[in-house]
Amino acid sequence: MGFWLLIFFLTPIVEMYLLIEIGGYIGALPTIALVMLTAVIGVLLLRVQGLATLTRGIGRLQAGQVPIQEMTEGMLLALAGALLLTPGFVTDTCGFLLLLPPMRLLAARWLLSRVRVSAVHRGEPDQGTTIIEGEWRSTDETATARSGQLPDQGRADAPSDRAPPASGDGGEDRPRS
Repeated sequence: MGFWLLIFFLTPIVEMYLLIEIGGYIGALPTIALVMLTAVIGVLLLRVQGLATLTRGIGRLQAGQVPIQEMTEGMLLALAGALLLTPGFVTDTCGFLLLLPPMRLLAARWLLSRVRVSAVHRGEPDQGTTIIEGEWRSTDETATARSGQLPDQGRADAPSDRAPPASGDGGEDRPRS
């Protein structure tokens, strides 16, 4: 925890120092242009690497495997994107390093070695079986008698216990007497 807190506070200080120093050598506008250029190039590379990782992950899913390596690499790519969009040369360098597949592979393996991964497989993959969902109702009187209901009880189309309206009374339903 203390290490990450130190990184959190030192990174902006180091970035500001480097931006001021490099700006002093090449000027303010070229420094800003360089930072923006690294962000644009990084996002373009991130898109390519992200699609490649997604494609590998989908392939593993279709093979019935858990794509834990690809999921970890995807998280590292998200981190790389955040680092590339953060203005500065140190964060851009770290972001570009995570975009390199060998570096990302090493980082993913290191992260996976520090956690326990488990998966639960439920059922078999779909083997082309067609499942039709629907509702059913028994029309067999013996089956409904066993459940304690008469065949017409609980049905919306069952006759009601109310008498039809008497002529001339405005169509109001009245209970039978």
